[in-house]
Amino acid sequence: MRPAPPAEQERGYRGYRGVGLVASQGERPGNLNDVLASLGRWIARHPLLVVIAWVLAAGLGMAGASGAFGEGLFDRLKSGEPTVPGEAEAGSEIIRANEPNGPSMSLLIDGVSPTDPALAPLLQQARADIARIPDVASAVDPLALQPGDPRAAALVAEDGKAVLVSATVKGRLSGGRETEALDAVQERLNELGDDVEREVAGSRTHVGGFTIVFDKIIGQVEDDIRNGEMIALPVSLLIMVFVFGGFLAAGMPIVGALVSIAGALASLLGISYLLDLDSTVVSVVTILGLGLSIDYGLLMVSRFREELRNSRDDSVPEALGATMATAVRTIVFSALTVAISLFGLLLFEAQILRAIAAAGVSVVVVALLVAITLVPALLALAGMRMVRPGVTSRIPGARALVNKLGDVAPAEGFFSRLGRRVQRFPWLVTLGVVAVLAVAAVPMFQMQMRSSGVELLPVDNPERQFFETLRERFPGSDSPTVQVVGRATPQQMAGLAEKLSGTSGVARVDPPQALDVEYSLVNVYTADADPADPQARAVVQEARDMSPGYPKWVTGQSAHLVDFTESLAERAPWAIGVVVLATFVLLFLMTGSVLIPIKALLMNVVSLGASLGVLVWIFQEGNLEGLLGFTSAGGIETSIPPLVLAFGFGLAMDYEVFLLSRIKEAHDAGLSNDDALVVGLQRSGRIITSAALIVVAVFLGFVTGQLLVIKQTGVALAVAVAVDATLVRTLLVPATMTLLGEWNWWAPKPLARVYRRFGLRH
Repeated sequence: MRPAPPAEQERGYRGYRGVGLVASQGERPGNLNDVLASLGRWIARHPLLVVIAWVLAAGLGMAGASGAFGEGLFDRLKSGEPTVPGEAEAGSEIIRANEPNGPSMSLLIDGVSPTDPALAPLLQQARADIARIPDVASAVDPLALQPGDPRAAALVAEDGKAVLVSATVKGRLSGGRETEALDAVQERLNELGDDVEREVAGSRTHVGGFTIVFDKIIGQVEDDIRNGEMIALPVSLLIMVFVFGGFLAAGMPIVGALVSIAGALASLLGISYLLDLDSTVVSVVTILGLGLSIDYGLLMVSRFREELRNSRDDSVPEALGATMATAVRTIVFSALTVAISLFGLLLFEAQILRAIAAAGVSVVVVALLVAITLVPALLALAGMRMVRPGVTSRIPGARALVNKLGDVAPAEGFFSRLGRRVQRFPWLVTLGVVAVLAVAAVPMFQMQMRSSGVELLPVDNPERQFFETLRERFPGSDSPTVQVVGRATPQQMAGLAEKLSGTSGVARVDPPQALDVEYSLVNVYTADADPADPQARAVVQEARDMSPGYPKWVTGQSAHLVDFTESLAERAPWAIGVVVLATFVLLFLMTGSVLIPIKALLMNVVSLGASLGVLVWIFQEGNLEGLLGFTSAGGIETSIPPLVLAFGFGLAMDYEVFLLSRIKEAHDAGLSNDDALVVGLQRSGRIITSAALIVVAVFLGFVTGQLLVIKQTGVALAVAVAVDATLVRTLLVPATMTLLGEWNWWAPKPLARVYRRFGLRH
């Protein structure tokens, strides 16, 4: 059916009030409209009280997160490979419980020979000093070993032009003793490095160790978040200046975002006492919270300005009450869909994903509370100034741009014209968009999962260069790719070690060593030291298939990666099923349709597949390395795909709600499916485009970060939002809804009765 002209659409759409949801049977569910309107009027009467309360809360939150009252958030973060319960974790627990030694720290002395006479007295004195440090288990260098000692191979470079000095602290220390010992060792090694560079010509030194790397990664997370915000917030402000036509209205969502960040960091500090938080958790949930808070603030400001313009008595309390009764419902519905998508992460076994789910939900709650309390208070303080001409009205040419990009949509415009063009060729548009998304998704099927360590840092980072030097020039100092723990003596495990040495892809196997009287350990080194290498995974499977006649556990980096990916694959159907079912129910209660939720879910699958495909094409295959400033690690971090699916799904449903709300309102007002589609697209197009543009800017701001995992997260989510707001929301949704016609609103009679009883209408 051909859409009606704009004038006829408007005449058939009288009584239009916006994007709020109300109960389908009047005010039966407790007069929620009245409650929200009353809250809005109360905030309008006491705005300063609300603002002061939030300023105090944000100040306390930032003070707590920064460590003003004790340990700060970044002091409590962990860093390491993600793990799941299983054989690899059980084996690691046995090693940790029985390993007599703790972490070590080393000094790399490059550009010297171990026989240099100036080196011996310096190393001898440092070795003695380190040995006297409390809780140090050993201090060793090449000159301390007897000729022929096999340990010397790990301490002298293959080319003979570099040496290592290594110190190890005792295992299972408590009460901060391990940190104190490592700090003292690092200080003495730094002094030794200074002495060597002063006394030995041509020498270069660097102190390194896994604890230093972990600290560097956590510090880099903090820097990347700060730098990302410094880029994202000004860009977002600039965009909103042109959306709202002035700085006053544009600043409201930014203020809300800043307070949301403070509240989010405080909530993460609290969660850190309940769950171990990996350093990457803070970065990804901060990105989400920043995007959502700006999204919600944008919707609140736009709706309030609309109510003020429609108000006959210029009553700010009444306009704010009407805003709360409409826009807040959509915000709550949106927050609920995002929270549901994050809830799916709780069904995975990985602690990092569960922590992200808990932290993400807390950040969504903070963003929601800010949007429905602080932003309304700021709007009440601004009052009628929100609709007065802004600074852009005095800049030549800027006013015209504001009229095109602003939050006030005319009856006829770009999106209504686009909608009618799509309706003329629905099959062509549908097949074309699906083809583009399918092609973009193809690289996803070649995805390689990996769990990086120092590879997260930039190539020119000194800590990364330290470990790469060890890997290239000190092969004897390599960490084993695979470890086999057996409840047996070293003599009993000798046969297993011999079999493993003949396995394809194995470079060498160390002789079995006793952990204690009950357990022994065999270290296996693969030809490719990369734990994500297919050969390394094959060695893990080969070792697990062996039956030596005593209990054994295959662990190590490759085994942890195998267990993690298998756990993801096993739990993913359950997580996806729960999220899909819950989302279907919510969309059904909102639309009364069975087909619209199914179609929305299918489109999200194609859209997210495309974003994952682009992610693989860029970061795994190494495209755009120069532009984005990274070096490919040959795979995608294990935590990224479930995060992209959860966050991307939630944000996509966020925009789906915005669009369907407008279309459903128009259809309920009496317009045909095609006419309602055009009106809904025109009414929501600007706000969705503006919100998506801002969120993409936020995500791209974090792409400037140095950590690879933050770059991957920012790019993947920016692509997901951009694809959803353009190809899906403005082309694929109108095309498919045109093809379905009035069938869009169909539901079986039993479900139709459920909707009439419990559903939500606009």
